[in-house]
Amino acid sequence: MWLINSPIGRKVVMSSTGICLILFLTFHCCMNIAAFFSGEAYNMICSFLGSNWYAVAGTMGLGALAVFHIVYAFILTAQNRRARGNERYAVSSRRPEVSWASQNMLVLGLIILIGLLLHLYNFWGHMMFAELAHIEVKHHPADGFAWIQETFANPVYSVLYLLWILALWFHLSHGFWSSMQTFGWSGKIWLKRWQCIGLVYVTILMCVFAFLILAFWLGFAPSYACAA
Repeated sequence: MWLINSPIGRKVVMSSTGICLILFLTFHCCMNIAAFFSGEAYNMICSFLGSNWYAVAGTMGLGALAVFHIVYAFILTAQNRRARGNERYAVSSRRPEVSWASQNMLVLGLIILIGLLLHLYNFWGHMMFAELAHIEVKHHPADGFAWIQETFANPVYSVLYLLWILALWFHLSHGFWSSMQTFGWSGKIWLKRWQCIGLVYVTILMCVFAFLILAFWLGFAPSYACAA
């Protein structure tokens, strides 16, 4: 299959799933903004998403493609390293037009993967999994807002999440315009435009996440107790 066996096909797969990762984070960001204004509103959104099959399917679909993007990147990196053999140990100078993020995608991907596992543990594990497995946890599984407060009140978790956000910024600020280039939507004029659009969009997205983390960490986010 050309999508897997050819270099162009592999780039298309990475670009397509990368866009899904950006869409998933955008959806997640819009949802999390509600938590800054009202814990009740945030829990209502969580309840709505959990009770509608199409919302669950859409969220899980985007999430699965985002995870596939990360896993597939590691597979391609391993294949490229095997193909290069001993040449990978040769010292080479980095071309000025090649970004730092492009040269360090493996390291960034590893940080993002670890951050994703941490996020799944803190939220999915304590909420959906705990409810399905009938595991007793500190807060009600449906009280997503309480888990946000619990997680980001911990300075260690807050710092780890901020590092995760930084790694995502480096990765996505490069990946956005690179995806446009792979799809053939950038020429001499639009390449610079896509780079600018991607940088602005991803920066705003990651700044919102970072702001929410700091808001709950420093205690100037609203408080709300679940009645369930």
